[in-house]
Amino acid sequence: MNTLKYISNDVSLPTPESSIKEIKQTFKHLVFTHLPIIENNQYIGSIAEKDLLLFENDEEQIKNYSHLLEFFFAEENMSWLELLKIYATNDTNILPIINNDKKYIGYYELNNILHLFYNTPFLSENGAIIIIEKEIKAYSFSEISQIVESNDCNLLGMFISDVHNDKVRITLKMGYCNISSISETFGRYGYQLLTSFHDDEALENLKNRSEYLQKYLNM
Repeated sequence: MNTLKYISNDVSLPTPESSIKEIKQTFKHLVFTHLPIIENNQYIGSIAEKDLLLFENDEEQIKNYSHLLEFFFAEENMSWLELLKIYATNDTNILPIINNDKKYIGYYELNNILHLFYNTPFLSENGAIIIIEKEIKAYSFSEISQIVESNDCNLLGMFISDVHNDKVRITLKMGYCNISSISETFGRYGYQLLTSFHDDEALENLKNRSEYLQKYLNM
């Protein structure tokens, strides 16, 4: 997926000479958790909005508090999965981007990158979702794929959703298929089925709960 089309550069970002007051004013008009600090197309670091509460003198320049700057960024050719990891690790919703020459070229907003994820077949296609568990030394992605395909079902995606007590949990998204048959096959291969449902079943449950809540609110 091409993430480059989501590069933004439409916000006037602070420089090391910017005052705390100026940065606070910029935050008021944005929904960012951080603001990158830029000087001569060089990325200096990012200041978190929550850290601005520590400042008592709004007239001071941000360069006097460089120790509070967080240094995280994305490289322009990173995949969206790598970007999501950086977002999560740094608890941010904005990622400064640097090119191969280490120059600042813009930023990614989290919502735009999540949009790429929402449009993957894993989420956009209807089908069945199951979660299985097995010893971490005994599972195999190739084996899991073979089990799904041997039951005449298309595998749309899978990922490790949890690891604990030497066991791994794997979430699978498949096309519409016989979940009971697949569950039995996984059982024969030593996998424990933790949960399963079809997308339309989940949507129907959500609809029923929403209707029930609406009736309750109207009482």
